[in-house]
Amino acid sequence: MEATTEITREVYWNIGKTATTVGLMYALTFLAMGLVVYLFYKRYKVYQLGRPLNRTDNIGERIKYMLTNMMGQIRVRRNSRSGIAHSLFFWSFIILFIGTFLIFVQTDITGVLFDYVFLKGDFYKIYSLSLDIAGLVGVIMMTGLFVRRFILKPENLITSREDTIIHVLLYIILITGFLIEGLRMAATELKTNPEWMIFSPVGMVIAKMLSDVSQVSLLLSHKILWWFHLVIVLAFFVVIPLTKLRHMFTISANYVFKDKGPTGKLVTLNMEDENIESFGASTVKDFTWKDIFDADACISCNRCEDICPANATGKPLSPMSVIHKIGDAAFNDPERNLVDDIGQDAIWSCTTCRACEDICPSANEHVSKIVDIRRNLVLMEGEFAGEEVMKAMDNVEVNGNPMGLALASRGDWAEGLDVAIMSDATDILKDPVDVLYYVGCYASFDARNQKIARNFVEICNASGIKVGILGKEEKCCGEPIRKMGNEYLYQELAKENIENLHKYNVLKIVTTCPHCFNTLNKDYRDLGLETEVEHYTVFLDRLEKQKLIPMEEKEFDCTYHDSCYLVRHNDIDSEPRSLLDSAGANIIEMAKSKKDTSCCGAGGGRILAEEHLGNKKINVDRVNMAQETGAPTLISNCPFCLTMFEDGIKMADCEDSLVVKDLSEIIVERLKK
Repeated sequence: MEATTEITREVYWNIGKTATTVGLMYALTFLAMGLVVYLFYKRYKVYQLGRPLNRTDNIGERIKYMLTNMMGQIRVRRNSRSGIAHSLFFWSFIILFIGTFLIFVQTDITGVLFDYVFLKGDFYKIYSLSLDIAGLVGVIMMTGLFVRRFILKPENLITSREDTIIHVLLYIILITGFLIEGLRMAATELKTNPEWMIFSPVGMVIAKMLSDVSQVSLLLSHKILWWFHLVIVLAFFVVIPLTKLRHMFTISANYVFKDKGPTGKLVTLNMEDENIESFGASTVKDFTWKDIFDADACISCNRCEDICPANATGKPLSPMSVIHKIGDAAFNDPERNLVDDIGQDAIWSCTTCRACEDICPSANEHVSKIVDIRRNLVLMEGEFAGEEVMKAMDNVEVNGNPMGLALASRGDWAEGLDVAIMSDATDILKDPVDVLYYVGCYASFDARNQKIARNFVEICNASGIKVGILGKEEKCCGEPIRKMGNEYLYQELAKENIENLHKYNVLKIVTTCPHCFNTLNKDYRDLGLETEVEHYTVFLDRLEKQKLIPMEEKEFDCTYHDSCYLVRHNDIDSEPRSLLDSAGANIIEMAKSKKDTSCCGAGGGRILAEEHLGNKKINVDRVNMAQETGAPTLISNCPFCLTMFEDGIKMADCEDSLVVKDLSEIIVERLKK
């Protein structure tokens, strides 16, 4: 090559652009791409085993979410050093892909149609330098990921033969790419335009190492290595649909197909459809196509298992394994009974906290699958998590609460308070309440939680808010029952509650239970509830910001527990902290807080079940996290959490150093008399 004044390089240098060469190159490329399409089509046919599901509504918003998360690697990078390495590797490969695409554009479009070359001058300098840096970053990140997977070997990280194949292919692609560049530069730029080499620093190092190699050897080695590199790249593409490399496409698609909410809302079954022969799921054909597709998006990163509170305390539940077994059954044995495959102990261990879904870089949906299997167990097989759960369901069916206490006494806790019982208020239309307080079962019948109900009313009274309750017309919201699989009983309860809620035309419903709040605010919408619903922390925070709560600030140290059904299901974490701050709290955060909170163990209907499995209790595990902060007070805002923590403190034998309080108790203690 002769020296020139404008930096550039000849595309397909030493390879030639004869019809035979170009024809062979494109024949191999089209053959490989055709095989890739065919292999993905075969997988698509398996997805179709699942039930229909519309996940293409609001397609513009979905594509925007996909592009933001794919290009920004937001979910991948979250709380993970290996995720950051993966993201850097991804970005480096994107740059290399763009570089290859630009060569195609110049060679086969602008060069052929317009005789225009744009890979030259300053643009080429940026182009060449960017590709070299990207390739080097790719090699470094690959090395780091290789060391983590094959040398450090994290305890729960699954490594298979396909991981070895993937790493080898990627290494060969990156290293041969640099060697090809070095050989070309040693045969050309090193001798004619050495000043250009600074814009390909890695290639420059390799070229200088090859400075003593003869021109004939350089040309021959370059040509052989160029064709070898092409074949390896095409082999890499063919391997994609056969290995978990398919996540390159399936995760992006999964971002498009992601459930757009409301977050954690379950599908409401049509219990009156006589054409439905089976409710819930026992085989892959009972799931939706998206449930099967999730298995192809899973990259076995183990994050869901690492963060699962059930798994962390020795329960047999692995959210990742649930996804894998559904996928394995779909592709290998669609008639397989998934209940037997996954195991009932694993299925009943889930607290539906959504930690797995929140952390998953693939946007997989674990909880709905588990609840669907529970639905099949309860509605079709008559199986329950335990006799105590079956008894609680019987109690709800007869008395409207899992404790089995008399329905008529549901409002007794409010005796002596300035609260309107809606059915007894004769002038309710003339003198309407400001809010209807949906009390819930624990605040209605459990002595400890009745104090919380009374606190809420007292705070509202002090703030000039008139409160009404349904009293004996209120029944269990049905959330624990539903999460334990009894969709039929849940819907019966919900319909009766909705009828009573609508009867009084209230404008706002407030709950002190996150589970009641989540159910009324989301799930009841499918059955006709239209009234606005708020959790009391949000409601009281607004009152406090409006200076309506006559509260004195008194400093104290505490740690705060984010209820899963507030923070993960409803993104509520700032309002409770704002209230505590106004009360004078110095909050010492636990190691796991806000979106990274750890479950108390009561969600998913587990409040009704005994915890027999595992090497420790979930509530004790969380209490130990609170103890580690050194704070004397643990603040909660959920009746389930409060109950679990009081038991956990006793079991952890730390009653002298830690006390649990509901947030309402902190406020009441500071009300101006």
